[in-house]
Amino acid sequence: MTATIARETTKSTLNIDDLANQVKTIADRLGISKYDIYGSTVDETEADVYEGSPKQVGASNRSSITVRVWSKQNTVGVTSTTDIDPAGLELALKTAAEASAFGVTEHVPDFSPEAIAPLDPAALERIEHKEQIADSAPIQSLLDILLSAEKELVEAHEAIEAVPYNGMSQKDVIHFYLNSAGAKRQEAHSVTTLFLYAQTTEAGGKKPRSGSAYRLSIGLDGLDIRGCIEETKEKTISHYNYQKITTGKYKVVFSAKAFLSLLYAFSNLFNAQNILDKQSLSTPESIGNEIASPALSVFDDELHSGNVAASAFDGEGTPTRRVPVITAGKLTNFLHSAGTAKRLNAKPTGHATMGAKVSVSPSFLHVLPGETENAAYDLAKLENVVFIDELQALHAGVNALQGSLSLPFKGWIVNKGDRTSIESATVAGDILDLLKSIAYIEPTAKVTPRGVSPRVWIDSMAITGD
Repeated sequence: MTATIARETTKSTLNIDDLANQVKTIADRLGISKYDIYGSTVDETEADVYEGSPKQVGASNRSSITVRVWSKQNTVGVTSTTDIDPAGLELALKTAAEASAFGVTEHVPDFSPEAIAPLDPAALERIEHKEQIADSAPIQSLLDILLSAEKELVEAHEAIEAVPYNGMSQKDVIHFYLNSAGAKRQEAHSVTTLFLYAQTTEAGGKKPRSGSAYRLSIGLDGLDIRGCIEETKEKTISHYNYQKITTGKYKVVFSAKAFLSLLYAFSNLFNAQNILDKQSLSTPESIGNEIASPALSVFDDELHSGNVAASAFDGEGTPTRRVPVITAGKLTNFLHSAGTAKRLNAKPTGHATMGAKVSVSPSFLHVLPGETENAAYDLAKLENVVFIDELQALHAGVNALQGSLSLPFKGWIVNKGDRTSIESATVAGDILDLLKSIAYIEPTAKVTPRGVSPRVWIDSMAITGD
């Protein structure tokens, strides 16, 4: 059973040893012997501008924790709260203890067996000894960057009429996990984000088109502002003067962003919780099955150097790591929480998300690039190739249980390097057919905020024009 408590808090610093001692004292007083807590605190500043003036400027500090308490009958109660001062912790522990009387008796969650395991040395570089907290830039610096970017984008082409979404944020985040068995984890990092979205007007009553880009870095000093502006400018202009496309079969190339979005949309193929819940095309016996072309290998790699917001442990305190998911086309591993690992006689992989129910989710997918160039797959030489840059409506156009997809997209028809934006079109197919039909994976990968991938080619896919 789950209960929720909400209060404001201004606490922005945290020491895991002090917190663990505080929680133990409260738990002892309440007669609670088994518990764990996962949570975070976030300090954020953000700014938006529009038409040469600040649109929104704000700052916030927020905390959230999930508390689990086990009863003497080994049932679990769960409480969430935004208050981590002593009064808030005591109320959360007491509420979770009361809720534990109504907890499930089947597949009862337990501590991760790796919650007290040593962290990977690479992870230690990110936390405890070298926490990557950057100095926050003044709000005025963010506004100056945004105003300058907006001005440059509007002046880049006569068709660009506005930059309706033009924002930056700076966040300092502290994650922590502790339990009554002695586990204590804490880490901290900063993330600075820039998002630009420009829009064009089209002659002849055509709908306006847009182009966008965003960049992440630890601090403002490392943020690729110029790259974000140039990408937004290039994409926006490239979608100007769009044309219809004829319905038919086309050779298709997916951008890194588009291909990764497909893998996330169908991550139930290797998500152990989905598989146990029978919400997947895979079964517990699917390990070793060929689900893709031998050209495809995919890792989930939370600690990849390109992951600005990497975390060294998951919601159960399990250390994160590089997990091979698909190797040369074969399903190699599932992503696990402690509970799914126990049920499938495996090890936790560091992919648990703590909440009212422990869930499993991918973190930072890494598609390995191909080994060599292939002249048969070169946008500068081929004709009538559909380049899909961004898939849309993934929430509605994907049926993950059936494996089907029918998705509108933003992209171009490419003829020997010349791109023409496609007015309106949908790509359709079956995810397993698509993965098995991968013809070529380019040798150069691109780092995106959600993972790493090269461009991926499919020899034939159904494209429906407007």
